[in-house]
Amino acid sequence: MTATFTARTACPVLTAEFVTDEAAFAALAPDWGRLFGKCSAATPFQSHAWLHSWWLSYGRPGHLRLLLVRAGGELVAVAPLMLVSRPLPALVPLGGPISDYTDVLLDDTDDGRAAGTLTDALADAACTALVDFREVRPGGAVERVYDHWCGPRHRVRDSLCLELPGVPMDELIARLSSGKTSQRARAKLRRLTALGVRRRTVGPEEAAAALGRLLELHRLQWQGRKVTSEHLRPRFREHLMRAVPPMVRSGNAVVTEFLIGDEVLAVDLTLLSDSLAGGYLYGAHPGLRDRKADVAVMLLDACTEHTGGGRGVLSLLRGDESYKLHWRPERVVNQRLLMARRRTAPLLAAALSGVAARQCGREVRHRWRERGQG
Repeated sequence: MTATFTARTACPVLTAEFVTDEAAFAALAPDWGRLFGKCSAATPFQSHAWLHSWWLSYGRPGHLRLLLVRAGGELVAVAPLMLVSRPLPALVPLGGPISDYTDVLLDDTDDGRAAGTLTDALADAACTALVDFREVRPGGAVERVYDHWCGPRHRVRDSLCLELPGVPMDELIARLSSGKTSQRARAKLRRLTALGVRRRTVGPEEAAAALGRLLELHRLQWQGRKVTSEHLRPRFREHLMRAVPPMVRSGNAVVTEFLIGDEVLAVDLTLLSDSLAGGYLYGAHPGLRDRKADVAVMLLDACTEHTGGGRGVLSLLRGDESYKLHWRPERVVNQRLLMARRRTAPLLAAALSGVAARQCGREVRHRWRERGQG
């Protein structure tokens, strides 16, 4: 189903469309791609290939809610959403927990009218539901929608992400806390060279096969340890197999294989947009560590090949694992933007109560762990 109405604005006329049809979603790829290139805040998780593939793996039929704004037929804004009923009735972004950032797309040249039209359409679409944007990177385009929102709204902290400047590996090493730490990092790079580790960038035609190797190596490296279970599920595999090859073709993903001789011992997936490069997922054979190869250094060195040229951030994405902290990254906290209509204000209050309860629970667990270690 597609519903259209015309915004009461000056020329060019802005029209908002409400799309729930999966075939129409698929057909949007060319227009979506052009808008993606005009939105500097966009991350790879807002690309059409990523979100459409995510919907095919994780979406629920009948729950798709796409809001589109066009100016004279040209797409100038998109809010990719779905309707959920639990824990509260809400419109939430496509992408779910496997996406480190969510957002809308807005043309950078917008003078505020497209953002206003998208906001009005979002308020109409929300009806009796809350609007809940989780994992919004600071500076995200949806902040412009939040600024236009007339009803009750609230901003809370979400996940922690770690970011490095998009500079060559030598400059990252120079940022380390001491001369000895820098020397150790350079020694680890020399060790990789001595082992004969070489890397190969995979083309779109080979990407699916390389991703299969990545997932198998990922399973192997985590065998017997706690792992993100979703990464082992068929739906996640199918999502990557669909999404990544077209993203490689468009320059929004890079798949890199690491070899010793003819044997592939690691595979890395890095996602790209104009503003950032993000190391998303990798798989590495445990034998690399047995050979005293530092996998983190190997992967970071490869990622730095895709920064620069305006891509000013190398994102380590969500989580503050110790191997990330070693590189002295900047701590950047994602936002959760909650918006309600006046009649749905109780939903906003309930969501905020849930946030407060979870925060209290985290603090109690933290104090409990501290006592246990004392």
